[in-house]
Amino acid sequence: MSEVKIFAGTNSLHLAEKIAKNYGKKLGDLTMSKFSDGEMSPSFDESIRGCTVFIIQGTNPPSDNILELCLMIDAAKRASAYKVCAVIPYFGYARQDRKDRPRVSIAAKLIANMITSAGADRIMTCDLHAGQIQGFFDIPLDHLNGSAIFAPYLSTLRLQDMIFAAPDVGGVARARSFAKHFEVEMVVCDKHRKRANEIASMQVIGDVEGKDVILVDDLVDTAGTLCKAAQIIKEKGANSVRAIVTHGVLSGKAYENIENSVLEELVITDTITPKMQSSKIKVLSVAELFAKAIHAVTGNTSISSLFI
Repeated sequence: MSEVKIFAGTNSLHLAEKIAKNYGKKLGDLTMSKFSDGEMSPSFDESIRGCTVFIIQGTNPPSDNILELCLMIDAAKRASAYKVCAVIPYFGYARQDRKDRPRVSIAAKLIANMITSAGADRIMTCDLHAGQIQGFFDIPLDHLNGSAIFAPYLSTLRLQDMIFAAPDVGGVARARSFAKHFEVEMVVCDKHRKRANEIASMQVIGDVEGKDVILVDDLVDTAGTLCKAAQIIKEKGANSVRAIVTHGVLSGKAYENIENSVLEELVITDTITPKMQSSKIKVLSVAELFAKAIHAVTGNTSISSLFI
């Protein structure tokens, strides 16, 4: 079996250190040089010939980090790595997964092509915005699930009348999986958008009166949808409203929106490093989850045990 080496891109260094520690190895040495105009030039500072290389790099903010990932993959292949696995905790551009109006790009497919063309042999990621994006890759993809992180935490809360809610119709499958696991009911918030990041109207389908509601989503950006859903659910008589979201993009006025919302707490993971702290935001780590997945991949064993 080839030697396993783990490297980190500049965007995911903190998480990569935790993943490597959980795996039982130190991060490999890599230098990311930059020209004065911002052009990037990665170089591996140790031999990776014949090694199985895992490159950990999230893609938020997306543009430079995606290019950096592709350059690192290319450098690894040219250094005669046996296999290169791109570990992408947060896969950017996943919201653009279909042509939903005329003359737009299917960006998720383009990014998948770029990463594959760079030379990746395998992809490992967590909670894609849309599951069908797995089919955009012609190489193996391990799609981890944040439920393995959130379910144990929710169990510690011991909420008496827990119910799950999808903040939009697209999140029904996620909310249903949690509801099935905890054997409780679920509701749906039906929204209509004027444009990206701006909601025109929203209504709750289902009964939330007297319930401790858990909103479930894959990512939170400006937190507009999440906070509005929480407000409407609270107005419908809910006892409390919390949210569990895998990827804390948290751009624009997100922190302000969350602080001023009726949310008891927002629980996110460290797939994206939070820009600041908030009294309402709790961060759980996916490091152990990814480390176990890397062990499974290198040991040719199943990852099914990592799902609830």
